[in-house]
Amino acid sequence: MEPLGLVVHGKAEPFSAALRSLVNNPRYSDVCFVVGQERQEVFAHRCLLACRCNFFQRLLGTEPGPGVPSPVVLSTVPTEAFLAVLEFLYTNSVKLHRHSVLEVLTAAVEYGLEELREVAVTFGLGQLQERCVAFIEAHSQEALRTRGFLELSAAALLPLLRSDKLCVDEAELVRAARSWARVGAAVLERPVAEVAAPVVKELRLALLAPAELSALEEQNRQEPLIPVEQIVEAWKCHALRRGDEARGAPCRRRRGTLPREHHRSLDLSFK
Repeated sequence: MEPLGLVVHGKAEPFSAALRSLVNNPRYSDVCFVVGQERQEVFAHRCLLACRCNFFQRLLGTEPGPGVPSPVVLSTVPTEAFLAVLEFLYTNSVKLHRHSVLEVLTAAVEYGLEELREVAVTFGLGQLQERCVAFIEAHSQEALRTRGFLELSAAALLPLLRSDKLCVDEAELVRAARSWARVGAAVLERPVAEVAAPVVKELRLALLAPAELSALEEQNRQEPLIPVEQIVEAWKCHALRRGDEARGAPCRRRRGTLPREHHRSLDLSFK
């Protein structure tokens, strides 16, 4: 049996720097991309892209014929994001920036770069969440009817239910929360109330009219969703005929809250 050879590792930094110098370098390049709305030329090396990424392997196809190959047009990806993708493919590392991380994330998903996608999500999580919440705030009723809403995690649903800017009435939001909890209960094989527990405390039951609150209470007996104590607190607001601002969000209107007669006596505010 032939003896095992010795594996020698050179220094990683000079190797990475050398490869980084090839990013968007026309020297020795054999493929040119026309990128973004500004149609900027970006130079790359076909063999490296093809061996690192299945997307580019399919895109670039066979070896180019004689003559100057035609540029590959990628008009939907911003130039800065595309250069970040190239840097990652060439060096297996990349420096991300807050202002462009979402575009890099989009490109990583499109090109099937799982490692880059995970890093971009982690780096841009706060900004990504803000954009998603803002979109749902503006399109609340449509979003609540989607399958994606039903598949949200409790952690993702919480920022939505805490928002004052949702363009949806509380009665509809309660129904949506029940549908979400039912789906989660079926998937996790747990009781609806247990699945709903982390999020239902953000429902603003004091916004409901007495008749709606009575109907909810009856439905809650048949299919527990909301803790009894939370319903009792809503009834207290009605009995005292005032909103307790010290309690915060439960007595604040949302942007989409429909007016009800008792709102005037509760002095419910919108912030």
